[in-house]
Amino acid sequence: MKLDQATIAKLAEHLENCELEAQDTHKITDDYPDMDWDDAYAIQDLIRARKIARGHKIVGLKAGLTSHAKMKQMGVTEPVFGFMADYYAVPDAGEVKVSELIHPKVEPEIAFVTKTALRGPGCHIGAVLAATDFVMPGIEVIDSRYRDFKFDLKSVVADNTSAARFVIGGQPQPVANVDLRTVGVVLEKNGEPVALGAGAAVLGHPAAAIAMLANMLGKRGEEIPAGTLILSGGITEAIPVAAGDSVTLRIQGMGSTSLRFI
Repeated sequence: MKLDQATIAKLAEHLENCELEAQDTHKITDDYPDMDWDDAYAIQDLIRARKIARGHKIVGLKAGLTSHAKMKQMGVTEPVFGFMADYYAVPDAGEVKVSELIHPKVEPEIAFVTKTALRGPGCHIGAVLAATDFVMPGIEVIDSRYRDFKFDLKSVVADNTSAARFVIGGQPQPVANVDLRTVGVVLEKNGEPVALGAGAAVLGHPAAAIAMLANMLGKRGEEIPAGTLILSGGITEAIPVAAGDSVTLRIQGMGSTSLRFI
């Protein structure tokens, strides 16, 4: 690690305040160009600890920047991982207040729910599928706290991978019932298709993102517990949204989920 604990605490407080107050900031590596991966995840860990200390619960995990489209859009080459707090959850067909966000975008995802724990190293797609209870459609609302959505990989990790809101719904399916590589995905905004894709857009197979998460946690002596909800990463590019927009995700064989922005 390159940063001391006082600096990590200061940056965690700053980034979380930007989230809670819907205020943007320049990327933190502008001021701390030497910060490393351990620093970035330590900042994220402390943001999570701050939320838990205030009584919030962590209700899931997420992979970010896992599709080739997203990597190209954001100018990065590796996926990142974060967490989802309880107040990020939006009921199916529920509302998101844009006043609570900075510059929201939506992306279509396949959500996994585990039935047994997953631990790396050596976790692979087969292990993920065996440990999965069911999959279902999910829309993630991302909202980077960085000005103009411009960041590098370490800055976005520290910022909890731009996590802001999410919705899940549709018809949960066991993984044996769907080919997660070829399954078709349609994201609609105000009734019009705005993004199309297939599960293979996420690292060739969306379960690969879950395996990578398990392996990363395994290096830290942690695991993905049974019963964990995990968003496996955006299948298409992220689509900007504004007040008045309605967004629906339809996944072949899994039904649909939706939310509205007010």
